[in-house]
Amino acid sequence: MTDIPHTSFRLNGLHVLGLFVGFFLVVIAVNVGFTVMAIRTYPGQVSKTPYEDGVAYNAQLAQLDAQSRLGWRAAAQAQPNGAVAVTFMDGRGRPVTGLKVAAKLERPATEAGRKTVFLTETSPGAYSARPGALSGVWDLSLVAHDRAGARFEAERRLTWP
Repeated sequence: MTDIPHTSFRLNGLHVLGLFVGFFLVVIAVNVGFTVMAIRTYPGQVSKTPYEDGVAYNAQLAQLDAQSRLGWRAAAQAQPNGAVAVTFMDGRGRPVTGLKVAAKLERPATEAGRKTVFLTETSPGAYSARPGALSGVWDLSLVAHDRAGARFEAERRLTWP
């Protein structure tokens, strides 16, 4: 028979403690590394000017309050011929005429292809524009002004075939 050499190493409590501490040090180091990479790639800042956006938010709330007092309603449609059609009604259901309407069309997921158009009144309360050949989904943001200075803003999602 051959004798198996006997090693003098024995696993004791200090070894187990070292393995335990070493394991958690590796886990902590990996978490810190991932956190640093995440913050460098996206710091979580949505706006470059958060204070100014907050101040402007109060003005936006005041504008929305004034808009709700107007009682106007807008309905937007994507026409098959590539046109944008918007109708405006007041609180009593009458058409709102004589508006200057500016609209911005943009894709929901990208800023590529953004279009700005001015709508003209085609019949009482009905406004339209042809921004060009459109297909798919677009977000419409419009601002309308009347002669007295009243302002109306609306956003709609439109889909062309």
